Amino acid sequence: MPVLEFSGVTKRFGTLTANDSVSLTLEQGEVLALLGENGAGKTTLMNILFGHYQADEGTIFVDGKPLPPGSTQAAIKAGVGMVHQHFTLAGNLTVLENITLGTESLWSWRQETRTAREKLADMARDYGLAVDPDAQVSELSVGERQRVEILKALYRNARILILDEPTAVLTPQESEGLFAILKSLTAKGLAVVFISHKLHEILAVSDRIAVLRRGAIVGTLATKDADRAQIAEMMVGRAVTLPRLTPMEPGAAMLEIEGLSTTGGGASALRNIDLTIRAHEIVGIAGVAGNGQRILADVLSGLKGDFAGSVRLHGKSLAAGRPRAIVASGVGRIPEDRHARGMVGDMEVWENLISEDIRSREVSRWGLIIDRKRATARAERQIAEFDVRCEGPDAETKLLSGGNMQKLILARALSREPSFILANQPVRGLDEGAIAYVQNRLLEARQRGAAILLISEDLDELMALCDRIAVMSHGKLSEALPTGARTIAEIGLMMAGQDGDRQAA
Repeated sequence: MPVLEFSGVTKRFGTLTANDSVSLTLEQGEVLALLGENGAGKTTLMNILFGHYQADEGTIFVDGKPLPPGSTQAAIKAGVGMVHQHFTLAGNLTVLENITLGTESLWSWRQETRTAREKLADMARDYGLAVDPDAQVSELSVGERQRVEILKALYRNARILILDEPTAVLTPQESEGLFAILKSLTAKGLAVVFISHKLHEILAVSDRIAVLRRGAIVGTLATKDADRAQIAEMMVGRAVTLPRLTPMEPGAAMLEIEGLSTTGGGASALRNIDLTIRAHEIVGIAGVAGNGQRILADVLSGLKGDFAGSVRLHGKSLAAGRPRAIVASGVGRIPEDRHARGMVGDMEVWENLISEDIRSREVSRWGLIIDRKRATARAERQIAEFDVRCEGPDAETKLLSGGNMQKLILARALSREPSFILANQPVRGLDEGAIAYVQNRLLEARQRGAAILLISEDLDELMALCDRIAVMSHGKLSEALPTGARTIAEIGLMMAGQDGDRQAA
């Protein structure tokens, strides 16, 4: 008998069918990879399982018993645990406090700390999840925090564990450690649903693969019988070819950074950064989130003007702290968070597309009054050129899938053919088809002469797209060496701050 079974699960949001009669099983001790394009219905399906949503049709069974719908408490009681991509830990509490939070009655006179500590020690030993129970969570590494999230689910007696993009913020070494932990967990009978866009990880860690497309299951297959091209084609319904970098002679220096430093921010503060990027060149920055990448991006996009050192664009000093002037000087900005920084969800598509050049005569009269007719006409051209799947310029932006929202950002940033492009996590959370599209557009910009700074936590992406790669750790930036000069393992060690000899001073 399967430990988990979805039977004809359907979920609709108005006229949109997010899950269409999904039937799926999960066996004890199995790692099932759940794949699909952005908007395919993966997250909705898991939210139904965990009680955040209630299905319109169908039933979920755990150990053959129907799971009460729409109840997170019932899901946890049935043995379902979920580890989200963005951790839900309280940084000001200890590991033990985070794990036991919410497990004891509000009417208890005192905490059963000794019992909890003993249970946690047993679990850490049995599953290879070593962590200091008295450590404050804010002082832990990203990999250690993920262990705490897994322990938190296991402490509540989870027998089914949902992992949503679990390696998104891990170094290669930390990812390998996670895979070893999963093997230990499944060997003891835990069943795992593994959601990821990194197909090489899916092939390495899963036993079986299920693919969702437009809310419906289009196929399942044993991982041992699958390959990357086959999976990608199942996801998008067509063959997907990822772009390849072709050698080009770099041109004149576009961006020159010398001695860039910032104050405050702890490990994120920039410390004496030097970097030059030339025309026809993509330079990548690898690093674990929180080591200064966001502050560097804020400086280059005009969101942070308080810094020491020199930043020159086309030989002229950057308009520090002036986003509008920076965009006008030929900078295309692709922010890391498309929801919080890239788009305004409640605005319509055409409004977001003109948001960086509302004074342009192409969309306004005399640079003073927005001409909606012109603006929507231009938006229609951009929607067609960048293959944005939406109902048109008047569609609400928040209704777009992640991939189409990213295409919208590309349309806004690249339509003006900027000479320098700041691409911060441009394919984060995207499926294979959308990844290929975004990467091709960046390579086209490089071909025409743009200089591109690509900030990414995905080493495969950096290796595939970049002419040179630098590593950022604790606010320091290593020398940008030609791609291939360092192995992925060496870069991973540098990301973790374990290779100081190769870090820039």
